[in-house]
Amino acid sequence: MKEYTAEFIRNITLVGHGGSGKTSFAEACLFTAGTTTRLGKVEEGNTLSDYRQDEIERQISINSSLLFCEWKSSKINIVDTPGYTDFTGEVRSALRVADTAIIFLKAVEGGEVGTEVVWKYTKELNKSSVFVINKLDNENSNYEEVVAKAKEQFSYDLIAIQFPVTQGLAFESLIDLLRMKMLKYTRDGKGKYTEADIPADLKSKADKLREQLIEKIAEADEKLLDTFFSNGTLTDDEIKLGLKIGIRTRKLFPILCSAGSHNLGIASVLDFIVDYFPNPLEIKTPDAQIPGGNDDKKVSLKCDPSGQPVMFVFKTVSEPHVGELSYFRVFSGTISPGLDLQNNSNNKPERLAQLFLMNGRERKEIGKIFAGDIGAVVKLKDTHTNDTLSSKAFSVQMPQTTFPAPVITMAIAPKSKGDEDKIANGLHSLHEEDLTFIMTVDAELHQTVISGQGELHLQIMINRLKAKYGVDVDLVEPKIPYRETIRGRANEVEYKHKKQTGGRGQYGHVLLKIEPLARGGGFEFVDAIVGGVVPGRFVPAVEKGVVEAMVGGVIAGCKVVDVKVTLFYGSYHDVDSDEHSFKIAGRMGFKKGFKEAKPILLEPIYEIEVTVPEEYMGDVMGDISSRRGKILGMDSDGSHQIIKALVPLKELHRYSTNLRSMTQGRGMHKQKFDHYEEMPREVSDKIVAEHEKQKVEEEA
Repeated sequence: MKEYTAEFIRNITLVGHGGSGKTSFAEACLFTAGTTTRLGKVEEGNTLSDYRQDEIERQISINSSLLFCEWKSSKINIVDTPGYTDFTGEVRSALRVADTAIIFLKAVEGGEVGTEVVWKYTKELNKSSVFVINKLDNENSNYEEVVAKAKEQFSYDLIAIQFPVTQGLAFESLIDLLRMKMLKYTRDGKGKYTEADIPADLKSKADKLREQLIEKIAEADEKLLDTFFSNGTLTDDEIKLGLKIGIRTRKLFPILCSAGSHNLGIASVLDFIVDYFPNPLEIKTPDAQIPGGNDDKKVSLKCDPSGQPVMFVFKTVSEPHVGELSYFRVFSGTISPGLDLQNNSNNKPERLAQLFLMNGRERKEIGKIFAGDIGAVVKLKDTHTNDTLSSKAFSVQMPQTTFPAPVITMAIAPKSKGDEDKIANGLHSLHEEDLTFIMTVDAELHQTVISGQGELHLQIMINRLKAKYGVDVDLVEPKIPYRETIRGRANEVEYKHKKQTGGRGQYGHVLLKIEPLARGGGFEFVDAIVGGVVPGRFVPAVEKGVVEAMVGGVIAGCKVVDVKVTLFYGSYHDVDSDEHSFKIAGRMGFKKGFKEAKPILLEPIYEIEVTVPEEYMGDVMGDISSRRGKILGMDSDGSHQIIKALVPLKELHRYSTNLRSMTQGRGMHKQKFDHYEEMPREVSDKIVAEHEKQKVEEEA
């Protein structure tokens, strides 16, 4: 396998809404370049990119895949990403190591919710971006309408490089405004094209669009703009220079054309990638940070094969019969098998084993990987996604990929007893592969809770848990961590624990005062005993009893908060009193007094931020109100409205699914805990009644 240095490498990622044809496009690139001998089809389940069983069955990408092909003496690394927002973490990690994003638009629908999401990501990460209008062979394709809509939706700096001669079932030719030629493809799927002069009826349109293109290119650079004003146009070399500058600096966003599933337009896109996309030398390498240092302690890296080796792991994949594969990009130096490096996230040494270039599941072993390139290494011992490996003499960390917070949480219930360890190990491994999938064990509620980016995301993970680790679980609604507290006071609560069993008995006698604290006040215990009526050695036992009662709850089995308990009187027996007796007296006395002090239930309130297109705002606000929500305010973001509200956690179960349904998939939300507040009496009465019923059933 030929080794490539940075000037001959292009790192791209394919992003866009689900169903926009990214995987078919990637397959066509590999076939056109001669990497594969057949054009795989998503519907036939034989693409290199979507090779997992659940991807084949659902005919969608769930994981990002690393691919590569060779074109015009250059190596193109391709990261094919999922389009559904449930798997948005895969897009984030792919953009982290790519230099340019190809954003896909369907030739009928144009930009959709997934397109809007990835567009925001490219802006946030400052990635060069090029648009491809794909599926131009669809019957109702409308190139002009899609372009006009995309300019409004994304940026007026979108500019056509190509436009189709015909669309729909007749699509096979396009006009290239840089070459000023018609590129005619054959519909045999081989991806070859021939050049011809532009037909007379399209010449004036092509001339006009080329003028617009040259003006837009000139605006990308001040010197070129001066030249354009002086000469009225730009030379071919100046056009190429300006186009490369404009792409690299996000001052313009070229529009290309294709029909990936029939391999039409792919070869000219590959030409454009090699000729105009930035190589790793033309992109500023992110600054590295010295571990343990502050933000000021940054190190500038150069994409230099002779530099100190620095590699960043952006994805971890567990493969049968192989083990863990770590996908990485080399930001500095040269990587080779047997190299000793240090993981700067945990200070553990790693020796590199075999290195591979990946095409989906297929691996090609390689001896060296230079700065700017992407590859995979097998069986690293203590390295995971987001870790940086470097030489011990050059200890640095690359900026980590930031992943979105979960939007849905479910609890799991094992279908068979004794599977707890296997479940825990399986969930941990699934998290290593996908950092947006989070598992926690809630000790308070005695539940294993999983969180992710959507209902489909969680269902996929549970299916994989069964397929890979042989354990089956049900998804159930997670319990809510309610809190108990009081509104009133109990000024004199007496409890006497007295038990005689024929030898030494038990005796503990306490008088307590119980009163509320301000919200968030926690717990306060006051020893107000005077004259030793309760010996000092027994006072801590009373407090332990009170705390024990608070943890288990009094009226609904929920943790008690925001109370002050004062022990002010009591009595003891010289023989029968001990710590255990006073602990029981403290626990039972607290429970008795708590019920007298007007107990209430508190529920967790979350702040949500919902982003929706303006036309859905009324429906979404009405839905929030129906969930006992309080609207805090609204803001605008282009054509979208941002609604902020406070909503009880109980009412947010499956909210992400309902929101997407209500807004045709275009609504998104994020949520975070805000505070606890008193719950309505009719709701709390139901919870208390359910708890009482459960206690009776357990005792029966």
